[in-house]
Amino acid sequence: MTSQIFEKLKELGYSTVSEDHYRDIDIWRQWYAGHVSSFHDYRVFNGVRHVPCHKVTAGLAKQICEDWADRLMNEKVSVTLEGEKEQAFFDEVCRQNRFQQMMNRYQELSFALGGSACVARLGGVTVDEKGRVLKKAQRLYLDFVAAEGIFPLSWENGTITECGFVTEFSRDGGTYCYLQLHTKDGYGAYVIQNHIYRKENEYLTKVSLEEVPGFELIPDFFFTGSAEPLFVLFRPNIANNQDLNCPLGISVFANAIDQLKTCDNIYDSFNTEFSLGRKRIMVKPEGLKSRDGEPYFDPNDLIFYLLPEDAQNESTVQEMKATIRMEEHLTGMEMALSMLAIKCGFGPGHWEFDRRRRTLTTATEVISTNSAEFRTLKKHEIVLEEALTELARTVLRLGNIWFGLRLKEDVEISVDFDDSIVEDEGTKFERDLKMLDKGILAPEEFRAVWMNEDAETAKKAIAAIRSGQDREGEKEKNDG
Repeated sequence: MTSQIFEKLKELGYSTVSEDHYRDIDIWRQWYAGHVSSFHDYRVFNGVRHVPCHKVTAGLAKQICEDWADRLMNEKVSVTLEGEKEQAFFDEVCRQNRFQQMMNRYQELSFALGGSACVARLGGVTVDEKGRVLKKAQRLYLDFVAAEGIFPLSWENGTITECGFVTEFSRDGGTYCYLQLHTKDGYGAYVIQNHIYRKENEYLTKVSLEEVPGFELIPDFFFTGSAEPLFVLFRPNIANNQDLNCPLGISVFANAIDQLKTCDNIYDSFNTEFSLGRKRIMVKPEGLKSRDGEPYFDPNDLIFYLLPEDAQNESTVQEMKATIRMEEHLTGMEMALSMLAIKCGFGPGHWEFDRRRRTLTTATEVISTNSAEFRTLKKHEIVLEEALTELARTVLRLGNIWFGLRLKEDVEISVDFDDSIVEDEGTKFERDLKMLDKGILAPEEFRAVWMNEDAETAKKAIAAIRSGQDREGEKEKNDG
């Protein structure tokens, strides 16, 4: 469908990045799904003919992305805004849009495909024929888009300023493609254009928004009145070495395809060895004779193999089993996993085989602050924190423009990531408590951190507690 989107953008007078980038995304998606036809499907000549074969996969590409998403965007991550009204509005928008759940999912997709986007969409907007707003929004939506649906229209120094977003959906048995363009007018304010296409046999036919259920109230275009974008882009903090001029990111395993192949080759060999090395019992025909109408062996059981009548084996039943090279495969896989982990930013000890239990485990213990994984984690947090902060300000700005809430857009915004893998929560609490006792840490600072409050709320709570203690002390004094 990508080539069709390129054609539609050209018809509308826009150009985007090279189509080669979206071919790369398709390859990354195949590895993420666990099946790359050009690698996992192959043929082997057995001396008579070519036999089709399928290589099994360890599914490590998805595991890599899951691990990074869980490190960066789990339930312990919080976005804190200074100001009760501002925090309440942002939290409500997040709740309505299942933000926590969607962010974890699309962080995983960001690492798999090189990026994703969160696009603010205004519901219930009514405009005139010139795109001027007659009725303000009724609700603020946050739409998430994967990398294959992001089409930059203009950018500078790697920052995308104008962009198109494409999502595919089904309505009443039909498949549609929704194209949303965020561009600037002559005054630097953003204009949003909306286009719907019906997808038929890989061809896109433009239809009216009013014809598609759920899009009746969406205008063809409207002026946002904002010089700031209504979209935020997420991407791994990795340089795009496949196209230095492309503003889009690359998959976290884009430069580790060979390592993924090695892991799958070893895993497939291990699987094949177990399949071919299963125990078989060779049985002469007399071994299958019935006694009292019941056979000694079930001829339908795959463990038994019936020998021909003229077989020279002396015994009627003979066990046959192959030796499985367990240690060789485990050693090879350990080396392959270490190389893969290094290439994807984890460091060599991220995955380990428990030799005693014969299981693969993911390292979840506290990581060292000078380890490769810690440094990479902090590197990814830089761009994610910037994007989340920008998203929070976008929500506040739209709350003022479209809902008239009079929110403070310049409030302090902090993103608290999960550092439990770096330092144990109990250890950190005890350390902060000692700092509080020694006067190094102020009570409101301690409360803000451990009660997940902004500085102003924490200060008011401390003041209220002290006021209550003073009244209680005065009462005890009078009673005495």
